[in-house]
Amino acid sequence: MQAGKLPLDLLTRLLGKIDVRDPRVFLGAKTGEDAALIDFGDRYLVAKTDPITFATDLIGWYLVQVNANDIAVMGGTPRWLMTTLLLPERTSESTVETIFEQLNNACETLGITLIGGHTEMTYDLPRPIAIGAMLGEVAKDRVVLTSGAQPGDSIILTKGIAIEGCSILAHESAEELLERGLDQATIDRASNFLYNPGISVVKDASIACDTVDVHAMHDPTEGGLSGGLVEMAAGADVGLLIDQDTIPILPECRQICDALDLDPLGLIASGSLLAAVPSGEVARLRGALAQEGISAYEIGKVTEPDDGLKIRDSDGVRDLPTFSRDELARWFGE
Repeated sequence: MQAGKLPLDLLTRLLGKIDVRDPRVFLGAKTGEDAALIDFGDRYLVAKTDPITFATDLIGWYLVQVNANDIAVMGGTPRWLMTTLLLPERTSESTVETIFEQLNNACETLGITLIGGHTEMTYDLPRPIAIGAMLGEVAKDRVVLTSGAQPGDSIILTKGIAIEGCSILAHESAEELLERGLDQATIDRASNFLYNPGISVVKDASIACDTVDVHAMHDPTEGGLSGGLVEMAAGADVGLLIDQDTIPILPECRQICDALDLDPLGLIASGSLLAAVPSGEVARLRGALAQEGISAYEIGKVTEPDDGLKIRDSDGVRDLPTFSRDELARWFGE
């Protein structure tokens, strides 16, 4: 198989074979859900693990953000982090110190405590790999599941796409982008997407939960917006009708994707929150987000399962495009 996530059908089949023996596991491994939920009496412990395998120069800071996002979209508050760092032989001491500084700074910003982990120099490793295991907590009446989307809901997307993918490409493929005609200012702006508009959706998710009756939230990571929508629909057993013209593709993303012949709908998209909310509450949610400087867009509707996954534009309605692997993985793999 090629680099990237497992195919959705294979992953679903494998997860379906897991036997959950502990009755305290309220939500275990399930396609489309961002974290596990374990019953701790008056609340759930939220548990998540995620690696960083593409980005390298901001790997510590990056690791905290992506794990915290998956706690937040469950309605939870990220609290504790354990980290495993696998580093190539001959990694300098200053590099290790920089990664730890990134971890500490990111944790401090989000109110997370780094409680342990493991670090080693690993034989025959071409680049650093960081794996996070994050724990959070959520009140039982505040839990939000990806599988909670309901027919008639509006689908909201914050900020725009593809924040994470564009930032990685600007960091890792700047020379190629320059050779293909992009100017340095565009590359610099895209490179800064990690911070502005930022890849964290912790604030977005918290505002949504505080403002409206959120039926579902999801962090569209690997697989991009399209992958996130497919996972949301699969988890909830619903259909979707997406309005392509309302999808906020950031200008820098459009330029980078055009230059590298990539599709922004399939490019890793952390930084954008996907949410399914009752249609009557869209204006209130958008207003609350706008007050905090977060843009939000209604990009479609949740439909009945038999309607399938569709996207429409001025030329009509067609199947939602899907991707066998993330466009970022395709780019680096080729």
